[in-house]
Amino acid sequence: MSRAAGAVRALVLGAPASGKGTVSSRIVRKYQLQHVASGDRLRHHIMTGTKFGTQVKAYLDEGKLVPDDLVIKFMLDELARVEGSWLLDGFPRTAVQAEQLWKLQPVDFAINLNVPFDVIVDRVKGRWVHLPSGRVYNIDFNAPKVPGKDDETGEDLVQRPDDKPEAVMKRLQIYKEMTEPLIDFYNKLGILEEFKGSTTDEIWPQVVQFLDVKLKQ
Repeated sequence: MSRAAGAVRALVLGAPASGKGTVSSRIVRKYQLQHVASGDRLRHHIMTGTKFGTQVKAYLDEGKLVPDDLVIKFMLDELARVEGSWLLDGFPRTAVQAEQLWKLQPVDFAINLNVPFDVIVDRVKGRWVHLPSGRVYNIDFNAPKVPGKDDETGEDLVQRPDDKPEAVMKRLQIYKEMTEPLIDFYNKLGILEEFKGSTTDEIWPQVVQFLDVKLKQ
């Protein structure tokens, strides 16, 4: 697949609650890359009932992983529709997916956000949600005006079961096992850039320093 002259292809890796969404949105806004988030694209297809969405929903309803070949075909089709530079988020998730992506849409660099797991657990356990609206609060940095109540409706906030420390740690361990081969793959290609820190505000200046140089080459 050909690319437009000067177009940049990049991807971002990061554990759940590592700040990947915030960093991605800042990169997209500052450097005019198009954000290709696999989760958002999958949800759109499921909600609109496309052929692919129906296939994916069938796997998810049975508690099964969507096969690599199906995900790869879907994401390559999605990327083929994107003109100009893009930032890929949420794909690839396996070494097989990374290898196929590299063959057909090789990326210029991969950003990995390295946030200590204990920091992530502390961050997530303070998260409370207003389920009807999806509004998210955090008692450490975005607390509701009234403890335990949604700012707009006054309704109760809840903590999702998968936001409890033991559940978060389990998800992080699964993420670590899945992404180690990816990190190794991009490291061997010489295109992995890792940024360490405990907060997005700590990591973001490092990312900017790298991209200011990288995208001016």
